[in-house]
Amino acid sequence: MSLPPPDPSLLPLPLPGGIRSRFVDNHNGLVMHLVEAGFEQPGRPCIVLLHGFPELAYSWRKLMLPLAHAGYHVIAPDQRGYGRTTGWDARFDGDVAASAMPNLVLDVLGLLHALGRRTVAAVFGHDFGSTVAAWCALTRPDVFRSVAMMSSPFGGPPALPFDTADQPPAAPAIDIHYALAALGRPRKHYKWYYATPEANADMWHCEQGVHDFLRAYFHMKSADWPANQPQRLQSWTAGELARMPTYYIMDLDQDMAQTVRPHLPDPDLVGPGHWLGNAELQVYASEFSRTGFQGGLQWYRCSTDPRIDAALRLYAGRSIDVPAVFIAGASDWGVWQTPGAFERMQSSACTQMRGVHLVPGAGHWVQQEQAPATVSLLLEFLASQPAPPVVHPA
Repeated sequence: MSLPPPDPSLLPLPLPGGIRSRFVDNHNGLVMHLVEAGFEQPGRPCIVLLHGFPELAYSWRKLMLPLAHAGYHVIAPDQRGYGRTTGWDARFDGDVAASAMPNLVLDVLGLLHALGRRTVAAVFGHDFGSTVAAWCALTRPDVFRSVAMMSSPFGGPPALPFDTADQPPAAPAIDIHYALAALGRPRKHYKWYYATPEANADMWHCEQGVHDFLRAYFHMKSADWPANQPQRLQSWTAGELARMPTYYIMDLDQDMAQTVRPHLPDPDLVGPGHWLGNAELQVYASEFSRTGFQGGLQWYRCSTDPRIDAALRLYAGRSIDVPAVFIAGASDWGVWQTPGAFERMQSSACTQMRGVHLVPGAGHWVQQEQAPATVSLLLEFLASQPAPPVVHPA
């Protein structure tokens, strides 16, 4: 199939040797940009890697070659709304529903079918990509034979109230946003801030520029920021949520760029050998300077819209029944940001939980901050499963 030519203004990505970049029509409205390794030998079992916010396929660069050297064909796309993938609507009032979870799963399924893959050995996801990976495994276990969720635990599908016909009406739910705003230090939740019309411009056109905004954002959510000392939260209440750092529970009068700006690290701390060097950060800065952030923010709009989220109750009571593992940084507040999800993931949402690992020396960006440890855990997980079937080319 003939694809539109790539934007000639795009510079080649600084990828390690053995990783290539290309474009594929996913037959779901997108021309998806992907990077891949281990493609030279046909028939290898496949692993698909799904990034989060504000990330890119490039976020997996440190894991791809080790996984390929272990015998896998490794595929990492820029997901809908991100990077060099095209066909998505960048307008705030555009096609928001296209970023609802079922369509994000369909994006991945369509890409795999376009690549001639009916099954994959595993789907690995990080941050919001962890949620997409979980839904891939829950809804299409015939395709996604195992799942690794990273940094964002999956607590299961939204529940349907059960056995209520003869019960008195439930008490109205607490308005968490009113409660946060009413605190002595007024606050707001970052997910609902990301769903506002202002959020994209706040970050895209911030005073410090996209490069320094991203540097501070990545730093503040990493193990490098000494204030990241996460703790289990007891409940979905304003007082408990306000224990989290301001990149999750923001000051009411601050936008995200203003929130992270005071925490821009000293240049000496992010010099040669840092887990996110200046040349690597420039890839993110260049891509988001070009596209803005609205494509990724649409995901948050869908996840915070009760009308869209309610559709997922179709899967109420379903679990992930393929082998699963959870990996996160020991300094990652994201593990605990939804009280109870970490526990439900292990007790009911996943029926074949093979391990839960909190990696020392990593915050939210575990696959970048501690790549060798992450690779080791993923290969251990893959080795615990039956060997996937060899795929013979048609």
